[in-house]
Amino acid sequence: MPQLGESVVEGTIGKWLVQEGQRVEKDQPVVEILTDKADSEINAPETGVITKINAQEGSVVAVGEALCELDTQASAGAAPKPAAKKPTPSQAPSTAAAPAAPVQAEVRADAGPSSPAVRKLAREQGVDLAAVPGSGNGGRVTKDDVLRAVKLSPSFERDSSIPPALKPAAPAAAPPPPASRAAPAPATAPSATISSGAFKAPPYIPRPGDQEIAMSRRRRIIADHMVYSKLTSPHVVTFAEIDVAKTEALRKAHKDALKREGVNLTFLAFVAAATAQALRENKTLNARVLTDSYVLLGEINLGIAVDTPEGLVVPVIRNAADLTVRGLARAIDELAIKARDGHLTPDDLAGKTFTISNPGRKGNLVGGAIISQPNVGILRTGEIRKRVVVVEHEGEDLMAIHPVMQVALSYDHRIVDGVAGNNFLYRVRELLEAGEFTI
Repeated sequence: MPQLGESVVEGTIGKWLVQEGQRVEKDQPVVEILTDKADSEINAPETGVITKINAQEGSVVAVGEALCELDTQASAGAAPKPAAKKPTPSQAPSTAAAPAAPVQAEVRADAGPSSPAVRKLAREQGVDLAAVPGSGNGGRVTKDDVLRAVKLSPSFERDSSIPPALKPAAPAAAPPPPASRAAPAPATAPSATISSGAFKAPPYIPRPGDQEIAMSRRRRIIADHMVYSKLTSPHVVTFAEIDVAKTEALRKAHKDALKREGVNLTFLAFVAAATAQALRENKTLNARVLTDSYVLLGEINLGIAVDTPEGLVVPVIRNAADLTVRGLARAIDELAIKARDGHLTPDDLAGKTFTISNPGRKGNLVGGAIISQPNVGILRTGEIRKRVVVVEHEGEDLMAIHPVMQVALSYDHRIVDGVAGNNFLYRVRELLEAGEFTI
């Protein structure tokens, strides 16, 4: 199992593309691996015959563990390789390689430790381990912890995919306190959970014309991420109206020349350039919240939301503040093509420090986006419309028709105060209205 990204410690076997005894060529895809960031195909490192498949579909494999065995000397149809007897300590060869260092069990950097079986159960039930308090030793997340989180769903009791033995038993009723005094307060505050209160969603009743669509794996990850973000970060949204006449004139002056170079100079590249510069000057928006502290991040890595047939993905432009508008436009093009062709790697999706979301060609006026965790801010652009604006010319106010864009900044109020959020958005507006970018 290779390292599929800087924060990926394990993957799930999605589908084997070969069988035991089958001959494969070098670089031929042999297995699909599913991770929380992307789905990837693992290719054969050499030409040979698959003599043994070690991990079955649906199993979770840690980085460094064997997926299968490949014999470069065998011929097609070779019998599966028998399992070798485990040598006793006295028989073990002295030249054997040292065992790989244990892999951390966290699914995410902010999730508690857990076993592979617990992580697999969490995936199957759509539970974000980072939001589950661990009751085991050292804060370890147990099966009961995951199942308690699942039990918040009204469908939990009738979910046949969970074996009865795994369902946590109902806690015994506590004895009533003595009548003469109140019940003592608990020693520790209970963990925060989502309470449905008195509200219950009405049951779904199928009607003619209804079409039920099962959530894909990516859609479930997106759904979990959005709910986690709204529960974790107190969102504040602030808006700005930007006269982009000067930037649009700059774009028109260079777009044909760049097109001949194979670069599509979209307005998004200018937004990315302004955002990167504003982040360099307003570091609180380029940060990450930890448990009792936060980090002002040194790198400025912009996540650019891209719509694909399978759902939204957010590939990353690294060190965006060091790129010209031309470099940003080229990077946006390359990542969008990889996303739509399904060729993104986990590294392409890792390490973003701030996110930009745009509505595409069929956008609406403006909208507030949900923060992409673990960022503390996301800038959502609206469509550009020609509007009548007031401009100053030779000391007089005149009316002119200019392209105007609405933008919305969503920020995490845990560490970003209103002044910091407003200063950042004002600087983005200032840069786009000035239109002074290095192409």
